Amino acid sequence: MTREEIHSAMVDILNDIVEDVDWGSLEMEENLKGKLESMDFLDVIMELRKQYGVEVPEADYPKFATMKGCVDYLEPFLSSK
Repeated sequence: MTREEIHSAMVDILNDIVEDVDWGSLEMEENLKGKLESMDFLDVIMELRKQYGVEVPEADYPKFATMKGCVDYLEPFLSSK
């Protein structure tokens, strides 16, 4: 997957979990905190595991603070898919 495809996949997951936010229009550096409740965040993590086989350890959760952080984190796992 390219960075753009990873971004699109994240937007799709976020849209499925929290429908009242326009996730596609977020700036890459915009903080996701405040837009995602903690249970919603855990749902995102579980979807990443379910859909892409990516295991995200709890210690790495802070890396998902922005969309850029999400894409940066996921790129090494998903670039070969």
